[in-house]
Amino acid sequence: MDTAQREWLAGDTHHLVAIDAPDYPPLVRETPGAPDALYVAGDVAALWQPQIAIVGSRNASHAGLANARAFARAFVAAGFAITSGLAEGIDAAAHSAALDAGGTTIAVLGTGPDVVYPKRHRELAERIAANGALVSEFPPGTPGRPAHFPQRNRIIAGLALGTLVVEAGLRSGSLITARNASEQGRDVFAIPGSIHHPLARGCHRLIRDGATLVETADEVIEALGPLAARLGLHLRARLGASEPAPSTASVPRDVDRERLLAALGHETLGVDTLVERTGFDMQALSSLLLMLELEGAIAAERGGRYARSAPG
Repeated sequence: MDTAQREWLAGDTHHLVAIDAPDYPPLVRETPGAPDALYVAGDVAALWQPQIAIVGSRNASHAGLANARAFARAFVAAGFAITSGLAEGIDAAAHSAALDAGGTTIAVLGTGPDVVYPKRHRELAERIAANGALVSEFPPGTPGRPAHFPQRNRIIAGLALGTLVVEAGLRSGSLITARNASEQGRDVFAIPGSIHHPLARGCHRLIRDGATLVETADEVIEALGPLAARLGLHLRARLGASEPAPSTASVPRDVDRERLLAALGHETLGVDTLVERTGFDMQALSSLLLMLELEGAIAAERGGRYARSAPG
């Protein structure tokens, strides 16, 4: 560890969370290519909160910005944190709306945790660190480089239970985030727009490729509610708070649970093999894997592989 990293880590709310540490977010740990460590400025526990990623164009329309703000406020009211990338346009609108609504928001950076890009978002970054977290896999002092931003998109998708694309052109980086989410078995949602609007074309492509068309925030909240409830229970348990009994909607059905555990056996297997053995689609399998990992029944290994947890 160099001097810059040691100096940054001396900050009261600055953390380096290794992949094998208890605080490492479980949703990221299970993703292929998960970073060996995350630099976090702010509240590490925020990374365990149920999150929805809101992403979209840097050059968003007024309507797109209004949609990002409205959906962010509704998600916060429903108990979700908002995850995005601190970029211009949709990202900044979602972060700001979450903060203004008194919610938690997480920004995943394509720079070191001490470098704000774009620079004009420094005040916004400070608000996020005070009411959520700034997250980066890059060491302090790392400047923004073109390759870093597509790379950080997998963490945005990995932290969130689902990703909402508000506006996106056909070459938008938001489509990378959506693809990452889909490959990780997470839900992808897209808001449709006019066929004449170029920033609707990326959303329309996502919908053609299987993303869920949504017109209201409630449609997203209803889809992600069971997983959010389960993750919320485990966050409260980690923080030492009282924990109500989970609802039946948030617990995998016994038959599905046993089917997955039987397929896993005593081996360490990747998701492709588990899909083949169980017959579950990727989305259903990802949900079950998450729930069983949070229960402690299975453990995520490097490379997106899973094994039964050791007894005791």
